[in-house]
Amino acid sequence: MSSSEGSGKREQAALRAACVIALCAVLAACGFKLRGAQTFPFDTISVPVTTPLGIELQRNLAAASDTTKLVPAPVEAAAVLSVLTEQQEKVILSLNTQGRVREYQLRYHVVYRVSGPRGLDYVPPTSVVLTRDITFNDQVLAKETEEAQLYREMRSDMVQQIMRRLAAARPVPAEED
Repeated sequence: MSSSEGSGKREQAALRAACVIALCAVLAACGFKLRGAQTFPFDTISVPVTTPLGIELQRNLAAASDTTKLVPAPVEAAAVLSVLTEQQEKVILSLNTQGRVREYQLRYHVVYRVSGPRGLDYVPPTSVVLTRDITFNDQVLAKETEEAQLYREMRSDMVQQIMRRLAAARPVPAEED
């Protein structure tokens, strides 16, 4: 190997190292960090809901924070997460030339509130709607299973959105209804 080939390989290695360092600097500068334990603005929370959404919320709240504890009774809690409305809808999105359904839109709508003692609202009544489009073919048998799977995924997405909103919540006086 000649000295010019050796110096060319050293230059390539130095260029690769510089690219790796630049990439690390860009990732560090963008603010990216792994999701760790959440910090909530309350010490205890209760979720008095026994639906699949409530159970998943309870499980995520119990695992999400080292400082906030999940309690079963609302009277013992500094905050109470109430699910006011939970609806699943299936809306026709498009029809084929014969007038048969070609696509549906699945909607998952939840209205919730997080309230505290003495008239505080951590999260005022908030509505969140998630949608997914699904193609439909009456010849295929697995569409019901796919629909159920999409609703489960939307419920998990809803729980994650609520968790992020809880972490950002701040107590404010409740509005009178």
